[in-house]
Amino acid sequence: MADYSRPSTGFDTARLARIEPFVKENYLDNGKLPNAQVLVAHRGEIAHFSSQGNAREGGKAIDEGSLFRIASMTKPVTSIAFIMLLEEGKVALDTPVHRVLPEFRELGVYNGGGGGVPFATKPLSRPMLMLDLLRHTSGLTYGFQNRSNIDLAMREGKFENWHGNLDLDGFIAALGKLPLEFSPGDEWNYSVSTDVLGAVIQRLEGKSLDQVFADRIFGPLGMSDTSFAVPESKVDRLTDCYTFVPGKGRVMYDRGAESAWSRSPKLLSGGGGLVSTALDYHRFCRMLLGHGELDGVRIVGRKTLELMTMNHLPGGSDLAAMSRSLFSEAANAGTGFGLGFAVNLDPARSMVMGSAGEFYWGGMFSTAFFVDPVEQVTMVFMTQLSPSSVYPIRRELKTLIYSALL
Repeated sequence: MADYSRPSTGFDTARLARIEPFVKENYLDNGKLPNAQVLVAHRGEIAHFSSQGNAREGGKAIDEGSLFRIASMTKPVTSIAFIMLLEEGKVALDTPVHRVLPEFRELGVYNGGGGGVPFATKPLSRPMLMLDLLRHTSGLTYGFQNRSNIDLAMREGKFENWHGNLDLDGFIAALGKLPLEFSPGDEWNYSVSTDVLGAVIQRLEGKSLDQVFADRIFGPLGMSDTSFAVPESKVDRLTDCYTFVPGKGRVMYDRGAESAWSRSPKLLSGGGGLVSTALDYHRFCRMLLGHGELDGVRIVGRKTLELMTMNHLPGGSDLAAMSRSLFSEAANAGTGFGLGFAVNLDPARSMVMGSAGEFYWGGMFSTAFFVDPVEQVTMVFMTQLSPSSVYPIRRELKTLIYSALL
């Protein structure tokens, strides 16, 4: 692998060098993780880029070309695409969702039923707004949460099956027939909100979501390895993916050589469908750190990105107070939510080093990124193990990174 590191980038190099042996000794030697790739940059310059472990069972080691399923790290990409349309005056944060998706016009809030009994509903306190989709206060949910009769209906209807069931329009039509878990704006629940946002983008642009991403984001930013489906010429670079099963440990979930991600999905998931590389997502992070611009290419405006990375939870609240979700990519205390990102409000309450104003997210296969505008630091972490909550490696990496800052 090429050496991308720059020794004079604001870090104590000896301390930063702790990352590689720490990951090896605590996660790779014992088989907890199949591999690990850590990219740390300061002011856009890569200070540390380590790759360890095999891409596939019995195969070669991962390298800078390895492709990873980034799952919910897709959400910030979708959010940026929507915000680009907002900047063009095609939509606003307070636009009711049903203005673009009329399938949502008759939504109600759950008031009983389900599990074979017809749903009963009560009226919304107010319409669902685009703002609610961006900050996950829409009242929608995820089928995998196994928490309510609504997510049961989503599982039974195979709403989140990307292959062979619903396309994005069919997905919206099916969602429009289910009740919301709460009235929009009342609570925070991690959900298919960003998938719905992807449908909004498709309707406003008159193009498929993958084409919008390619034209507006991946092409201009030079993210040539990021897509919903891995082309045949790149399948040999797609890593194996695993899931953790209690009592068994790490078991195969999706083999790279015969991966579902090598086929074009019927449902383009703006909430979790992309595959990418660490270097590609680093370019996305550099754009975010650069106030919406990278290498002379402007994606969004400076003030727009500033708005996106503010806390938009009602009353300045945090996830600890508002979240009803059993699954979240964020530690709740001291964490707000912006327009597509979690936002660090108070590092002391989060109990890990960081900066107020840092924004971030991760994916179910344990990938993660953060952007710290205060310290001008970004990180991209890649591996392939679900769920992301099995091990505390993200917090540990943050500790190692911040303790190395000069």
